[in-house]
Amino acid sequence: MKKIGILTSGGDCGGLNAVIKGAALMALNKGLELYVIPNGYAGLYNLLNQERLVRFDEARLDQFQASFAGSEAGHSRVKIKAISNPDKYNRIKVGMKKFDLDALIISGGDDSGSVMIDLNHNGIQCIHCPKTMDLDLQTYSVGGDSTINRIAQFVEDLKTTGRTHNRVLVTEVFGRYAGHTAFRSGVAAEADCILIPEIPVDWDVVYEHVVERFTRRIRQSDVHSGTYTIVVAEGMKNADGTDIVDESAGIDAFGHKKLAGAGKYVCQEIKKRFKADSRMPQFMKDTGMFVEGIYEIPEVREVHPGHLVRAGHSSAYDINFGFEAGAAAVLLLLEGKTGVTISKVKGRKVEYIEASKAIEQRYVDLDQVAMYESLGTCFGRAPVAYEPILREVDGVYERIY
Repeated sequence: MKKIGILTSGGDCGGLNAVIKGAALMALNKGLELYVIPNGYAGLYNLLNQERLVRFDEARLDQFQASFAGSEAGHSRVKIKAISNPDKYNRIKVGMKKFDLDALIISGGDDSGSVMIDLNHNGIQCIHCPKTMDLDLQTYSVGGDSTINRIAQFVEDLKTTGRTHNRVLVTEVFGRYAGHTAFRSGVAAEADCILIPEIPVDWDVVYEHVVERFTRRIRQSDVHSGTYTIVVAEGMKNADGTDIVDESAGIDAFGHKKLAGAGKYVCQEIKKRFKADSRMPQFMKDTGMFVEGIYEIPEVREVHPGHLVRAGHSSAYDINFGFEAGAAAVLLLLEGKTGVTISKVKGRKVEYIEASKAIEQRYVDLDQVAMYESLGTCFGRAPVAYEPILREVDGVYERIY
C-alpha cells in the first residue's frame, strides 16, 4: 500500500474536510501518499481521462481548514451500478492503475456507502467513513452535529421575528426517511412542535397544541406578544402514512422522488384550521389584532434554511470525529481491511463494522420521543405515556444521537 485515493460523495456537510485532513495527515505519518479524486463518483468514473491528481501533502493541506464545511474534494450524486457502460468497473480500475492507486477512502452516507460496497465487491479496494447530516446510519456520521447546531440556532433566532409579528413559524429541514436532525435541533431550540417521518401527523392534535400554547402566550403577555415554532423534516408523512412528493419531478440517480414542500403543507393545514375555528376572531379582537378583511387570523409563515444548514463552519465534535475517522481509514487499509465502515476511535482501539450493516436505516427512537412529549413538546400524535426503566451502567458514557 503506497498510494491511496480519497473522494467524498452525496450531500455536503460539516466535518468532511476534517476527514480529508485526518486521512492525509495519517498517510504522511505512515509514509503513504494520498490523492484527491475530485467530484465524487463522477470523478472516479472519469479518472482515466484525468491528466493529473492533486496530492494532499503538507503544503496543499495548508490551503484549507478542517473547520470549513463542504468538501475540498467536491461531490456528485452518481450510482456506478446504474451506469449503462458494461465495462464501468474495469474503466475505474484502469483509471486507478494509471495513477497507481492501491485503494480508496470514501466518505458518504447510505447511498454513497452502497456504491462503496458495490465497488468493493467488484475488486476495487475501498473503505467507508460515515457521512450524513441525517444521522440515519448505524454509526455516528460526520456532519450530524454541525447540522443540528445550525438548525437549532436558526430556529432560536427566528423566535425574535415570530414574537414581533405574533406568527406561527414553520422551519422545514432535511430528513427524508428519519427525523434525527429535526428532532435533536428542535429539542435544542425549544421548538413547540417537531414533525418527523417516523410519526404520521394527526393534524387535529397539532392544531389544538398550537391554539392552546400560542394563544395563551399572547394573552398572558403584557404587550400581547408571542410565537409558536414548528420544526418539520422534509420527509414528514400524512396521517395515512403517505409522503408529500412532487410527482411531476421524476426521480434522482438513486431512485428517490422529489419531496414537495412539507413546510408549505404544514402552513396550509394550520391556516385552514385557523379560518374554520370560531374562536379565532374573538382571540384576535381580545388581543387588539383584528382588522376586518385584512387581519382576521394569525399569520403562519414557512422558513427554508435549506443548504445553509450544510454550510459555514463545522462543529468541534464533527471536526474531532472527522480527523479520527479519516486517520482510522488509513490505518485499516494498511491492515488489509476493506469493505468496512469506521465506527469510532477510542484510545488505541479503532472500531469498525461491515459497511452493509452500517448503512442500514436507523430511525428516531420513539421511546425517546415519548420522554419529550412528557415535557410538553408536540410530535403530531396523542402523547404516549413515558414509562422509564431505571438502570445503573458501568463504564464511560458515550455520546450518541
